[in-house]
This record gives sequence, C-alpha cells and structure tokens, in this order.
Amino acid sequence: MESICDRTAVDLMQLLKSRALSPVELLDACLARIAALNPAINAVVTLDEEGARRAAKAAEAALLKGEDLGPLHGLPVLIKDTQDTAGLRTTYGSPILADNVPSADQASVARLRAAGAIIFGKTNTPEWAAGANTRNPVFGATGNPFDPMRSAAGSSGGSAAALACDMAPLASGSDTGGSLRNPAAFCGIVGMRPSYGLVASDKRAHGWSNLSTDGPMARNVADTALMLSVMASDDPRDPLAYTLPNEPVRGVPARWSPPAPVALGKLRLAFTEDFGFAPTEKSVRRVLRARVARIAPLFASCEEGTPDCSGADEAFAVLRAGMFLTNHGKNFRERPEMVGPNVRANVEEGLRYSLDDYAKAAAAQTRIYRAYQSFFERCDVLVSPAITLSPRPWSELYPTHIDGVPTRSYFHWLALAYAVTLPGHPALSLPLGVDEAGLPFGLQIVGPRGGDALVLSVAAALESAFAGDAELCRPVPDLAKLAAAPPLSSAPGFRSWD
Repeated sequence: MESICDRTAVDLMQLLKSRALSPVELLDACLARIAALNPAINAVVTLDEEGARRAAKAAEAALLKGEDLGPLHGLPVLIKDTQDTAGLRTTYGSPILADNVPSADQASVARLRAAGAIIFGKTNTPEWAAGANTRNPVFGATGNPFDPMRSAAGSSGGSAAALACDMAPLASGSDTGGSLRNPAAFCGIVGMRPSYGLVASDKRAHGWSNLSTDGPMARNVADTALMLSVMASDDPRDPLAYTLPNEPVRGVPARWSPPAPVALGKLRLAFTEDFGFAPTEKSVRRVLRARVARIAPLFASCEEGTPDCSGADEAFAVLRAGMFLTNHGKNFRERPEMVGPNVRANVEEGLRYSLDDYAKAAAAQTRIYRAYQSFFERCDVLVSPAITLSPRPWSELYPTHIDGVPTRSYFHWLALAYAVTLPGHPALSLPLGVDEAGLPFGLQIVGPRGGDALVLSVAAALESAFAGDAELCRPVPDLAKLAAAPPLSSAPGFRSWD
C-alpha cells in the first residue's frame, strides 16, 4: 500500500516547496488512505473534503506564484476532536455537542492553520477526553492499528492511530494524565507533552493550572519538532504563557526544528520502572530494563533513581477532580443522563473533597516539583515506560487490576504519565520496538525544567541510533491486513458508554 502519504512531514514539506509535489496530490493520498483503513480502526471521525480541497488548491496556487510560505504550507493535518476548528464539527465525544460547529479555531489550531496547514479532519477521543480508552457514544471506539480489538489508549487515541496508519503526516493531541503520551506508546508513534506555557492555550478553564496542555504528535521526532515549532507561541489569554519568554524560546522556531545534535556520551541518564509508586506490569518492567541495557552504553552514566513522588496519586486525583467540577459540574447536575461514567466519577469524586484536601494536593504538587529540581541536579535526562501496561481490549472501560492488584481509580493506570504532569517537566514518548505481546513499547523521555529542546534532541539521537535495528526501530502495523479487516463498527459494544 505504498503511497506518498507514507513520507515524513519534513520530506513532504521539501517536496511541496520545491514543487515536486502538489498539495492537492498529497491531500488526495491522505484521503485515499483514510478511505481504505479507517473502517478497521475508526480513528478519523469527521472529514471536510470540500473545504480541504479548496485549501489545497489555494496552497498550490500560492506555490506556483512563489509567495512567501509558512512552515506547514500545503501539509494536511488532523485535529483532535476536543479542539475547536472553525466551521468543522467538534463534538468532544459528547452527545451534548454532537452537532457543535465552532465559529473559530482555538489558539493552537489557529497557529497550525496560519502556518499553512490544511485542516482536513478530526480524530476520535473519549467523551470530554476523560480516560485513556478512546471510546464514546457519538462515534464509538477507536481500535489499535496493531490489533483493532485492543485499545489505542487516549485521550488522543484517534490521532495516534491515524498517524500509525499514515493517514496524515501530523496530528494534534492534548495531555493531562498522559493523553498524548499514552496513545503514542500504544500505537508506536511519537507524542510530546511540552513544558506548561510553551504551547499557549486560550481554552483552559483553570488558567493557572499546569495539568493540561496541547502538544504535537507525529511518526518521528523530526516531524514532532516541526509541529512544535509552529505550536509554540505566546498568548495573553494564557496566564502560564508568561513563564517562558517569547524570545528566544517561543519566538525562534529553529530552537525546536530540526532537533539540535546532542552528544549522548556527555549526558547522565537515570531510569525508573515506576517513579516509586506507579502500578506497572511486570512484563513492562522487564521490557524497560532490556531497553535501558541497550541505550545505557550511549550515555556518560546510567543509574536507577526517581524523584520523590510520594503523594502523587492523591494530589493528581484532587487537582484533576477540581478541574472536572469546573468543566462538567453544571451538566452533571442538570442533565446527568448525558454525562458518561468517567466524567461522572470525576465530578462525584470532586464533590467529596474539601478545601483542606485541595490545599494538601497543591502543597504536594509543589513538593514534588521541588523534588524534581533536586533530582535533575544529579542527572540530565530520565527515562521510564510511557504507560504501565500492554494494550488491552477497548471493551474494557479501564484496567481494574494490574498483575492482579486492584487499581485505585479509572486513571490510576496512567500514573507513569501524571508523575511527570504534576511537576510540569517536558516529556516525550518514543517508540522503541515492541513489548512481550508484540505490541508497541513507548519509552518516556523526561527532561529538566524547560528542557523541551533537550528532550527532542535526546529522542532524535536515540531514534537515529536504532533506526536500522529490527528489534528497536519504530514498529509499523500491517496496513494490508487492516484494509481487509471488517469494519470496527460491527464489533459488539462499539458505541456503548461503558
């Protein structure tokens, strides 16, 4: 099933700008791939073929005129269905917004469009991005490209699955408890959670909270860096944007793309299986140690260790519940039948907490942040598994047990991700071969405070080091098998709430 849409975003941009490839031709290739494979995995839930074709023709005309072009000019990009797109249906996976068509792009989408991206479709998400199993009553479940009956994780599962199948060169994600890192790990692509404030937001209801951020997703590190170079920007509507200066951090795209060369042999590596508390499967722990054994010789030193994350479960639960109370409390009270189980659980949990609980959570988050600062005085980069377990069936609302031990909540299994969310450090999930079940394994690379460029550089160096290694290179799904697979919509429970 070879197609021009299999090429990297960086390569495609070179072809577009040299006029060796037409934006119309590239868009047609992406649409053809979606038509062939999307029924098997249900990753792309809304398309704007007519609008996208108009945009592609306009981009082609601009190229022929030799006009000054943006860094994504003519490149098709998919957008997560929790991110507002002007004139394009945006449901948040909720029946409440099943017919919602925003009048304007949200800020991160507007920056992509201003850079010349052709926004041509939306990708699936759990209801209101709640949970890491991409499944909702509006569009149904998204299947993992390596096994459509298994989860693509979430909440950016549609974006990750689409990228794994080369439906688009770039797709957007967002991340609170690992919502772009988890699906990147499950689907064998790259997802990066930037430092808070780097990708400015006009949408967060809790503007001073660092829990949620938009971020880039792609098939390799260079493409991820290219997307970040466009998404990184200031915005006075984001209270946290001031924490990073516009110059030279945001204002110079070259800071991010291409990733700067790095001498791994001068860096100190640390690794952890669980940050001291995450309920990580034994099989995932074994794979992590095997990967560390392979990458450690590339670094100056390698030691096992973790920042002190004690209290992280409680802190994240309380802070997250407060966010859900603000966003969904009204719907929970006034039309509970329109609210799904994960959102309902978070709101109910939030109603049980007191101001004392919130104060303790805020203090614990601050203590964890400071523990990270002390830890990174002793190392330059920290790695862990990106997610606690191997992909399970999407029919499971969430893992209730890991290695026979009960989980504490529907998001407890995301602890490897929110261990990094709380301090706000940049983190990236890099595909590094497969796990013991033959499914993608993601290595989480965590950098120091504000170390987004370092994270990209380290990830690019590791990706390059193992590009020709059959065991550790990025796994690719069997596209021909997916093309012949029955539509996922025929599976039992495809569109159920729980």
